Amino acid sequence: MYTIPPKKMLILNILDILKKYSDENHRLSAKDIVERLEREYSQKVDRKAIKRNLMNLIDFGYEIEYSETVRRNKNGEDEIIYSDWYINREFTDAELRLLIDSLLFSKHIPYNQCKELVGKLEVLSNTYFKARVQHIRTMPEKYTENKALFYVIEVLDEAITLKKRVQFHYISDYGLDKKPRPHRNKDGSKTIYKVNPYQMAAANGRYYLICTHKYYDDVSNYRIDRITDIRLLEDEPITPAKDVPALKHGFNLPKYMAENIYMFGGEGVAVNFKAKRYIIKDVLDWFGRDVRLADAGEDEVGVNIRVNEQAMFYWAMQYGEHIEVLSPETLREKISTAARAIYGKYQQEYGGN
Repeated sequence: MYTIPPKKMLILNILDILKKYSDENHRLSAKDIVERLEREYSQKVDRKAIKRNLMNLIDFGYEIEYSETVRRNKNGEDEIIYSDWYINREFTDAELRLLIDSLLFSKHIPYNQCKELVGKLEVLSNTYFKARVQHIRTMPEKYTENKALFYVIEVLDEAITLKKRVQFHYISDYGLDKKPRPHRNKDGSKTIYKVNPYQMAAANGRYYLICTHKYYDDVSNYRIDRITDIRLLEDEPITPAKDVPALKHGFNLPKYMAENIYMFGGEGVAVNFKAKRYIIKDVLDWFGRDVRLADAGEDEVGVNIRVNEQAMFYWAMQYGEHIEVLSPETLREKISTAARAIYGKYQQEYGGN
């Protein structure tokens, strides 16, 4: 320390020590606090001052726990000894670990911003928790290039609240140099997307904007980490959801997410398929509890769902070995064509009819 802190800082320094070094498994005695105050803050105080300030913190509303024991003093009188001080935290270590893991598994937050957020979460716990999560400092750098991600989210949040349109450019591709390429018009100019924003939602480790275009009624989804040069159009109110054919019955986010598992956008269609019983858990994980299941034999179940057809195509290709799509016929034919094309790529090398 460059200067000795004034006595009026004592209560804040005691609070800081509790936050840094205490929890239910690491309790501090008045002696412990005295020693840390002298070592870290160059403050010398007696134990009575420690107790007095701790009680003041409790009066101020801080959830500080302690234990009481009765001891007989030199005069033969009983006195209460206060010890085992620790502060109750707003988040448990398990809750902070869950939040940090959510950041680490996220695919849409740039590396530096992710590390900054993790650092802020670490501060909510103590030094013992920080020691257990040091491996996050060596996490691999993420691919996300959009350094203005949080600004984009702020603008979208404001636009949704004010019911105003936004416009932006959108990264539609990447080159061999791994640099983003914005979508362009036929004349080479960057395409300007002007949309009615309705909702932001997380799916498959990505963050999406659910919206409609100014001149079209189809619902579209855009990855927020690919949105650039966003601008709030304060003079342009959005088209109300009730006036959009696809949303005329209202916007039900859980239902929409269940129907758009890969966030392709568009209306859902009725799909029927057979699945092996051992992947029922996967079906429920992907499509939610509203799916209708029926007995289809000893080792199979019939599944009836409503889902985006393009999304169902990709899901069926992923689980093709374990399911068979029965309807609609257009989807069944599309899957068959794709399966034959894939088979043809390997047939000559590995044989087969």
